[in-house]
Amino acid sequence: MTRITVLLALAVGLALPATASRAAELVMFERPGCAWCARFNAEIAPIYGKTDESRAAPLRRVDLNSPRPADLAGIDPGPFTPTFVVVQEGREIGRIRGYPGDVFFFGLLDRILSNAGSEPKGS
Repeated sequence: MTRITVLLALAVGLALPATASRAAELVMFERPGCAWCARFNAEIAPIYGKTDESRAAPLRRVDLNSPRPADLAGIDPGPFTPTFVVVQEGREIGRIRGYPGDVFFFGLLDRILSNAGSEPKGS
């Protein structure tokens, strides 16, 4: 029993720093059939995970046709898709309504992250 307790404590101890270090996340509210979501998926999604922005705010997708996750209950996704909301410690700190194209997307996201103190390292 002691061995299990030690292993469980070790697993929790290793997991906590990883979750605590995530200061923010980028939540993408989307719907099936959304043309602008498809454009984001073609232009940004394949590279986002490799960017400094992703390290500062990992992408999390939420389908508006599914029940909203409990931790996002206080976040209004608005009527347009996609809507990108930067969430930090359960609070909205900025949003991008729609998909403005790759150059504008990263510029707007960098501004939100910078204002939140989560500025991407390469910026």
